[in-house]
Amino acid sequence: MEKISRFFQRIGMDPQTKIENTVDFLGRVQNNCVLYIAYENLDILEGKPLVLTPDALYEKIVIRGRGGYCFELNGLLTHMFREMGFSVSERFARFLRGEQDIPMRRHRVTLVHMADGDYLCDIGVGQIAPRLPLKIEENTIQEQNGETYHFTRDARHGWILWDLYHGAWREYICFTDEAVYDVDFLQPTFFCENHPDSPFNKKYILAIKTETGRRSIDGRTYKIFEGEKLAHIEENLSDERLHALFEKEFYLTI
Repeated sequence: MEKISRFFQRIGMDPQTKIENTVDFLGRVQNNCVLYIAYENLDILEGKPLVLTPDALYEKIVIRGRGGYCFELNGLLTHMFREMGFSVSERFARFLRGEQDIPMRRHRVTLVHMADGDYLCDIGVGQIAPRLPLKIEENTIQEQNGETYHFTRDARHGWILWDLYHGAWREYICFTDEAVYDVDFLQPTFFCENHPDSPFNKKYILAIKTETGRRSIDGRTYKIFEGEKLAHIEENLSDERLHALFEKEFYLTI
């Protein structure tokens, strides 16, 4: 239980939090994860190979106070839910938002199998994204935090998750029911870490949710959003300012 207690402490929850077999409990964990664990690519920029084993992810994110990107963050979430006794599996998703063509599958998501159905839990997106579990069923409108989502089913691409944006539905992610395993994520993360076409090895990419919005660093630009509204921006950040933000605003131990 010490392992779970330290995880709870890392995400701002009482270390003695009682584990409950409810969707509400899953949501509390997921929401606290995105409030306290930053989406970040610092190791990739430094050329440090990422290790995706459960023990390595726990050591990096929980013990050493770092963050990561989807292959790390959702890998840790899956591992911790499993440690808590939940029935969990993972899926290999395509991130569709903003894409003109069909993108490669390079997004890792967590599925929790509850008595009333399967739920998607995802803490690996720096943009606007669900902070609470979404039930995986067709055409059910699901609202949370002022955002609206629903799933459709496609014979080719499997489950497609849509979000409502300025009154119009847009594709967000898609995934099939094919089972995946830890080893399946090694090749795409190698691409993301090393390939010239990867967006993750060019500049700082950090994000963390707040109670009312999110904070982000894109290159050397720092932004604070309230909802979808840009509330603050700083450009051409110095190394000193960046490192101060990493620790103070993104809760990273550098």
